[in-house]
Amino acid sequence: LPHPFPQELQEAQRWPGARDVRRLDGNLRRWEGLLLPTTPPYNPGAFRFELTFSPHHPLEPPRATLRTPIYHPSVDLEGRVCQPLTAHEHWEPATRAIQVLQDLLLLLDSPDPGRVLRPEVARELQERPEEFRRRAEEHSRLHAEPRPEPP
Repeated sequence: LPHPFPQELQEAQRWPGARDVRRLDGNLRRWEGLLLPTTPPYNPGAFRFELTFSPHHPLEPPRATLRTPIYHPSVDLEGRVCQPLTAHEHWEPATRAIQVLQDLLLLLDSPDPGRVLRPEVARELQERPEEFRRRAEEHSRLHAEPRPEPP
């Protein structure tokens, strides 16, 4: 079976929502790169992600992890992401890696209190949105990587 990875990697490398997408340690099943959120409170920074593919890909979903700490209701302190698209019950083998990254960026850009890994952050987002935004901005200023220059 021809391997989809090289084409999918090139597709992700051309996508403007991320930068520096590459194999981690030369491993085709592990990618890393920087996600570039487009909306506040995260858009001043860039967030390093890792995408890990199962040996059974595409029959099993890849797993996205954020390596940069982020104050977000859908990302826990370990960087695990609440991403229904890659849940076993929703996963479609035809889904491309770039769709997983696009979905992840959308999740960062529009926090959804319904996709919750940190209930206290989700509650703050719903009940005290100004406080949430202030805290997320401060956290991003401390932890996010500098955004790369546009190509």
